[in-house]
Amino acid sequence: MHFYRYGCKAINWAVAFMVFLSSFLLAGCDRGRNQQAAQAPCPEVAVVTIEERPVELTTELPGRTCAYLVSEIRPQVNGIIQKRHFREGSDVKAGELLYQIDPAPFQVALDSAKASLGKAQANLPAIVSRAERYTWLLDRKAVSRQDYDDATAAVGQAKAEVEYWKAAVEAARINLGYTRVTAPIPGRIGKSSVTDGALVTAYQAPPLATIQQMDPIYVDVTQSTVELLRLKRNLEAGRLTSNGKNERKVQILLEDETPYPEEGNLQFRDVTVDPATGSFTLRIVVPNPNQLLLPGMFVRAVIQEGTAEKAIMVPQQAVNRNPKGGAFVLLVGGACTVEQRELKLNRAIGDQWLVSSGLSAGERVIVEGMLNVRPGASVTPVACAGVKQSAEVSNSKKPPVE
Repeated sequence: MHFYRYGCKAINWAVAFMVFLSSFLLAGCDRGRNQQAAQAPCPEVAVVTIEERPVELTTELPGRTCAYLVSEIRPQVNGIIQKRHFREGSDVKAGELLYQIDPAPFQVALDSAKASLGKAQANLPAIVSRAERYTWLLDRKAVSRQDYDDATAAVGQAKAEVEYWKAAVEAARINLGYTRVTAPIPGRIGKSSVTDGALVTAYQAPPLATIQQMDPIYVDVTQSTVELLRLKRNLEAGRLTSNGKNERKVQILLEDETPYPEEGNLQFRDVTVDPATGSFTLRIVVPNPNQLLLPGMFVRAVIQEGTAEKAIMVPQQAVNRNPKGGAFVLLVGGACTVEQRELKLNRAIGDQWLVSSGLSAGERVIVEGMLNVRPGASVTPVACAGVKQSAEVSNSKKPPVE
């Protein structure tokens, strides 16, 4: 029994000693960790200093090309096509003969009208002479007043008949000229809808062929009224300055994203808004000497908006998103502590964002090392050599982010 009590006491003292020893060792480890943490340097982060600089802003709009002039060739008289005088897909000049309609019936009509005119002109002198004699005889009361009136009316009728047949001759001459179907404009002519020997009617619905002038060529693009109102507000508020004559210069991008070598000129903005889309049309005139652009092609037009003289740009790699989709950046503030700042972004320009609000010139934005820091932490800022900010930036506008 005494042995049992002695053994239990020995075990209790051993357990107490082990607990004490463990507590001492843990306390020593914690002090070591705290000393190491206190001695560890602040994490380094790469930063860029925000600067204000001029930025040329442009808008990239989709559109399609259309011919500068379009003429649908239709006959103006009925007849049989004798000959087609052009090659499909070739360039034609204004006034060049395209189709020849059988002129025989129209030549006969012209000859008949000329003969009738000659007959009327031959009868006119005799009728005029009779009226003159009746005037002399009426003064001597040798003829009645009725005979004189009849002779005078016959003169007027004969003169009117001459004028009628002159008009008939002119009409027959015009119709004969219409048998030669010529090109009203220069350009490239498409396929022919008729062949030799085909019967055509005056002013028929289907055209014989279509001519399109493609140098220069139109580019019609659409712009939303929201973007137009935003642009006007920015200009009125002074956030943008006009580029003068350069505002009307337009760069064209082809379907494969390559730039078109010729520069276009903004001709006008349409005055009517499409109620279905809330957009209006801008028409651009583009030189097309090599006819690289064909009607109906899809292109993109880069239109200049103006210059933002004091634009704030931030690298895209520095911008993060919160769960609600809002943009924010981490800054290095006073005492080298990290701050979080909400931003309002305008658009992407290359690898940077144009900032509408949230940043000022001189502030330092973290671009590298963000994963190792939190707001309120102390850091060691290091200038980022991989991010360069040019003095002037030109861009193609994408839809505003916020």
